[in-house]
Amino acid sequence: MTATQVGSMASLSSDLFYDILRRLDGATLASAGCACADFHSISREETIWENVCQSLWPSTKREDVRSLISSIGGFRKFYADCFPLIVNKDVPMVQWDPDLEYFEEWFEAEYYGDHDEHDSVSPSDFVSIVDIRYKDKAIYSKVLWGIPDSDGFHGWFYNCPFRIDLLSYSDGEDDHDAEVTLSVADGLPSITSIEKERKDGKLWRELREGIRLSWIVVNRKMKQCANLASWSPLGGQRHWPTDKDFLIRFGSVLPAKQILPCQAVECIISMKFRVVYTDEAESSGQMRLKLTELSMQLEDMAGAHVNGRNSLLVLKEALSCRRSKNYSEVLESCHLYSKVQSELKEEKMRNESRLDKLCIFCGIAAFLTFCYYIL
Repeated sequence: MTATQVGSMASLSSDLFYDILRRLDGATLASAGCACADFHSISREETIWENVCQSLWPSTKREDVRSLISSIGGFRKFYADCFPLIVNKDVPMVQWDPDLEYFEEWFEAEYYGDHDEHDSVSPSDFVSIVDIRYKDKAIYSKVLWGIPDSDGFHGWFYNCPFRIDLLSYSDGEDDHDAEVTLSVADGLPSITSIEKERKDGKLWRELREGIRLSWIVVNRKMKQCANLASWSPLGGQRHWPTDKDFLIRFGSVLPAKQILPCQAVECIISMKFRVVYTDEAESSGQMRLKLTELSMQLEDMAGAHVNGRNSLLVLKEALSCRRSKNYSEVLESCHLYSKVQSELKEEKMRNESRLDKLCIFCGIAAFLTFCYYIL
C-alpha cells in the first residue's frame, strides 16, 4: 500500500470500520482482526461477536441464553469454543482379552461400577442449545435446561441408558415446537409420488446436502461449552419398510479415558423426517417433510448405550477436548472410530466362532467316548 492509501485509511472513521466488520462471518472477522491495530481493537468488541453468534445460532437471541453466555465468558469465547468441531483421534485399539469370559460382562462391570466423581457432576449443570438450518435458513431452535427426568425415583437416571429425546420436551416458549416442516417453499424439490422418489432419490439427496445441525452443550458450573454435532450429516438412510421416513445421523467421537474401558465413545444425534401431504396441496401431490425425531445418546464401541452416570462424566470431559475448523479432520476422526469399532466386532465374531468350534469338537469327542464305552 502507498503512503497515500495508508493515510486515507487512517482518516476513516472507526464507526465505518465497525460497520464493515459487523457484516463479516466469524472466520473472516478473526482474520481481519490480524490486519491492523484498528481492526484488532474493533474485532474484540462483544457486540460484533454477538451478531456473529446470533446469525449462526438463532437460539442465542433468547435473553436467558444471552445471560448464560455472558456468565461463561462472553460471545467471543462462545464462538471460539463452539464453532470448531470436536476431533478425537486418540482411539485405542481394543484387544480381545482371553482371560475375560464375555466382552459384554467386562463392559457391564465397568459401566455400573461405583464412581465417586459423579457426585460433582450434576445433570442440572448442563444446557443444550440446538439449532437446525436448511439451506442457510433457520427452521428449528431449542434450548433445554438440564437433562429431563434425571431426578427420577431413587436416581434411576444414573444406571439407565442415557438418551435425550428433544422433541418430547417443551418449555412453552417455542411456538413452532409442536411441528417443524420443510416444503417446496423452503427449497425442497417438487416430488409428486413416493414411487418417483424411490427411483431417483432427489428429495433424499437434497435433504442430506442442505440440512445442518448444531447441538451445543454448556456446563454452567465449569463455564465450558462445545458443539457435539458434526454440523453436516455423517450418514443416513431411507427407511424402506414405510418409504416415508428419512433418518439422518450426526455426531462426534468423545474421549472417555479413565471413565470407560474403551476410552472413547460415539455421540449419536439422530434426526428423522417423515413425508406428509398438506391439505391444500393434496390434490397436486406436493409433499412436505415433517421433523418427527431429534435425539442424542452415547454408545460404546460394542454398540451398547452408556448409562447416565458415565455419560455425565464423558460430557464433562468432552467440553475440554481438542477441536478443529477443518471438517475433513473431523470426518477422519469419525472414520477412525468406525474402523476400530468394525475390527473389534470382527475380532469378537472370530473368537465366538473359535469357541463354537471348540464346543462342537468337545461334544463330538464326548459322544464318541460314550459310544466306545457302551459298545
